[in-house]
Amino acid sequence: MGLDIGESRIGVAVSDPMMLTAQGIESYKCKNREADFAHLQALAEQYDVSLIVAGLPVNMNNTLGEQAEYVQEFMTEFAEKTGLPFTYWDERLTSMQAERYLLEADMSRSKRRKVIDKTAAVLILQAYMDSPQGWAAAQKEQDNG
Repeated sequence: MGLDIGESRIGVAVSDPMMLTAQGIESYKCKNREADFAHLQALAEQYDVSLIVAGLPVNMNNTLGEQAEYVQEFMTEFAEKTGLPFTYWDERLTSMQAERYLLEADMSRSKRRKVIDKTAAVLILQAYMDSPQGWAAAQKEQDNG
């Protein structure tokens, strides 16, 4: 499961069973940590998630800012509560790339705002799955499955 974590919305994507393609599930409107964790855990169970790939917003100079620290805190707490394993993926520029895709699809500003986080989550998860780490994780899943 791929997550684009923000303070007001969380984009969610999942992979197909073979870990080849990412599909957007939702742009979840955050409520509070407890409710957010419960919702994400329910989705993880529903989609039989074995790993969460959380986008980490790294600055262009390779430093971590406030938003990256927020994501790290969120994921550490989520993993402690749920026991779900996770990894980070450098999400640098994914929101801009998602915005560009949606503009090319001629989507209105109000509609883009509703799906941008979900689209970013798809890009994060797909980039991870296309990487050597993602290929190794997919192979491990197939060997265990």
